[in-house]
Amino acid sequence: MQRLRTDKILFITVVLMVLFGTLMVYSASSVVAASRQGSSYYFAIRQLIWVVVSIPLMLYFKNLHYTKLRTPEVAFTAMAFIMVMLVAVYFIGEQHRWIRLPIGQVQPSEFAKPALIVFLAYFIAQRSQALNSRYTLAPAILAVGFLTVAVMVADLGTAIVIVLTAAVIFFVAGLEKRYIGFAAVAIVLICAAAVWQRPYRLGRIVRFVDPQFKLVDRIDKRGWIRSQMKKSAVTQDTNYQADQAKIAVGSGGPAGVGLMEGRQKLFYLPEAHTDTIYAVIGEEWGLFGTAGVLLGFVIILWRGIRTTVRIHDEFGRYLALGITTLLVVQAFFNMSVVLGIFPTKGFPLPMISYGGSSLMVTLALLGVLMNVSENAG
Repeated sequence: MQRLRTDKILFITVVLMVLFGTLMVYSASSVVAASRQGSSYYFAIRQLIWVVVSIPLMLYFKNLHYTKLRTPEVAFTAMAFIMVMLVAVYFIGEQHRWIRLPIGQVQPSEFAKPALIVFLAYFIAQRSQALNSRYTLAPAILAVGFLTVAVMVADLGTAIVIVLTAAVIFFVAGLEKRYIGFAAVAIVLICAAAVWQRPYRLGRIVRFVDPQFKLVDRIDKRGWIRSQMKKSAVTQDTNYQADQAKIAVGSGGPAGVGLMEGRQKLFYLPEAHTDTIYAVIGEEWGLFGTAGVLLGFVIILWRGIRTTVRIHDEFGRYLALGITTLLVVQAFFNMSVVLGIFPTKGFPLPMISYGGSSLMVTLALLGVLMNVSENAG
């Protein structure tokens, strides 16, 4: 049996980003951790534990031939399991996001990502010749729709990433334009309903697009939008996090103020070690640091597209495409929110932000991508 060559470019990029992310978690969280948890290493140590767990997981999937995932047992069992987890988490806690375990918190919505990608890759590869048949689209839409709605209940950001990933896979697979149009309209309507349902989501978008309420007051004479926003106290200053992030990035300049020297993380920038860690990188490492992280995701995009084009197996093609799309889209959203391009939304930066579930899922997916890349020739 011929020994496969490692995609060294992708492998080295991933390892460097994980190590850099662990370093930045410590830098971004040390002061807050010392104040609130009694140890400046509190979050860094936990992140390092997840790194130790996730790296072997990545290597396992890197060495596991991706075709072993191409079974109905894997595809359907993964979807069924994540559905049960998402229903269970709805009845646990007020935020419906985490399941507490002795080793820490697990976020089921993160595991919905690989479950969906494997399911779609298997299902579309099996039915590629009849993709636009209602017998193919109906069960696929039902599965994707139920999963998206279940995730959207508490995590709109992850739901958006999941929908966009599914949309790209279907588009590349050859979905007809009319179905793409119907799907786009449905997605917009569902997202609008999800935003209206949660006043803080509505407040973020309104204050981002129209901070002075000039347009809102012009089109909403009855004041329904303002009334809906007032139902949540969180909507009073939804631009605070975005403003602090832009201050952090702007103060970094070309080369940054230096590692551990950032000031915005000192109780000014919310979620400094999670959703807005890219702002801390901008302050401490400057333009060079943010560009370096961006380059890392560009390399992942390049290797992912290269794999998608070169692999001859349809299942492998949709696996590579789904993994690449998911990670790059999520990174793009995170960086765009920090830079003020999009309204505030909680998107962790893959491999960089603090979070065990996110890191474990990301590295497992990248392990699969490496294996597909190594089999692409």
